[in-house]
Amino acid sequence: MLKRPKPLASLLAAILLTVSVILPVALFAQDSDVTVTETTVAVVEAEAEEPPPYTTMEGLQKEPILYTKFMIDNLWILIAAAFVLLMHLGFSSLESGLCRSKNTVNILTKNLFIVAAGILTYAAVGFSLMYPGDSWIAGKFLGFGGFGIGYDPTVVDPNTVFSKLTPAGYALDMTTWTDFIFQAMFAATAATIVSGAVAERVKLLPFLIFATLLVAIAYPITGSWQWGAGWLYDMGFKDFAGSTLVHGVGGFAALACVLILGPRLGKYLPGGGIKPILGHSMPLAAIGVFLLFFGWFGFNGGSVLSADPVLLSLVFVTTALAGAAGIIGAMSISWIVFKKPDLSMSLNGALAGLVGITAAADTVTPVSAVIIGLISGLIVFVSVVILDRIKIDDPVGAISVHGVVGVWGTLAVGIFSFDPAHKVITQLIGTVSIVGFAFIFSLIVFGALKFIMGVRVSAEEEIEGLDIGEHGQEAYPDFQPVAEA
Repeated sequence: MLKRPKPLASLLAAILLTVSVILPVALFAQDSDVTVTETTVAVVEAEAEEPPPYTTMEGLQKEPILYTKFMIDNLWILIAAAFVLLMHLGFSSLESGLCRSKNTVNILTKNLFIVAAGILTYAAVGFSLMYPGDSWIAGKFLGFGGFGIGYDPTVVDPNTVFSKLTPAGYALDMTTWTDFIFQAMFAATAATIVSGAVAERVKLLPFLIFATLLVAIAYPITGSWQWGAGWLYDMGFKDFAGSTLVHGVGGFAALACVLILGPRLGKYLPGGGIKPILGHSMPLAAIGVFLLFFGWFGFNGGSVLSADPVLLSLVFVTTALAGAAGIIGAMSISWIVFKKPDLSMSLNGALAGLVGITAAADTVTPVSAVIIGLISGLIVFVSVVILDRIKIDDPVGAISVHGVVGVWGTLAVGIFSFDPAHKVITQLIGTVSIVGFAFIFSLIVFGALKFIMGVRVSAEEEIEGLDIGEHGQEAYPDFQPVAEA
């Protein structure tokens, strides 16, 4: 029997929510003297400069100021790529902690494979699918620039060096290799999101096949629509670092897979009851979220695509504020509804705030970032509860965090952006198109895998744990098994 909630606890929760609502207003008052003008926008989004007068790397090196800037910008993107790789350790820790110990080896194996498959398939086809250049096949909906990364260092050709390794030719202050490795670290993220949602009951091999196809085909195609200068780019759609293009794709792909896979055994009881299935390590889950928060500075900060001091610092600030506000929003509403602050909800609130700001980190004020993050924290709580009520079983809340909040974050660009060119209707068209494609693609592919080879483990294997059934080893061999009804 639950204890009657203490009045003091409820009062504290109400105060916490009140502060979280009043804070953005106070900050807005502080910033009210700042007028966003066309000049401000011009500072944040610098106009393209004329190409510098060089045609080879050697020529660039003779321009000390330009070459120094090129080195700093290129180095920052490489560092940001390493930040994003670290996020996969965060995902692994978070998913493992929020699931039962008997499935830990399986979760870690999936995440390890996803990183490997993501990098290799992105090198083989994904990079050229997402950035086809002028090689469009079907309008600006599908393009392919050829297999491989697109630059052969053994070919001694000044024109090739100029076009692939210098800012004047590549149109970015980095080499083609740097661009590839940064984007490759993003590619696996979408499949990692799916991993958490289908955890504890999916067969390993069909999941690995699905994850590979998602990274190799679906993710780069939708990415090309905006980041590859496709039809959404021409329309004016804005998704800075991927609230929809990365997180929305993963979230709605996860939704399709969960609908096909079904819930875990014992999760939903006869008569409509819901049985909580607790994770085995909240410390591990918390470590995962802190790693993800850290990595997000590379995820969003690297998406500036340079070390521009104004824009990069703005992105760091908006990212941090939104993540913090997401924690407060989710913690507050869980405290009010559950009468106690829920740690798992608060952790997902942090991720929700970060997902929510990802589309708009470079085009909103700090006050707007707080509001976006706060609403993201509230949304993720409501979404998790509703999905559970309608018997959509997501062990880690991935669909809510990345899918639902990803949609909100992308729409928020049209609401809060200080660039008047960003319209809500354009954001809506782009968001629906991207998540719709990801959902339908996943339904078809995962459905075909179910028909061909089956996608769910047996009831006996699920009860025993996927570590034993799928891998023949345990993450914690000294633990005593816990009997499950």
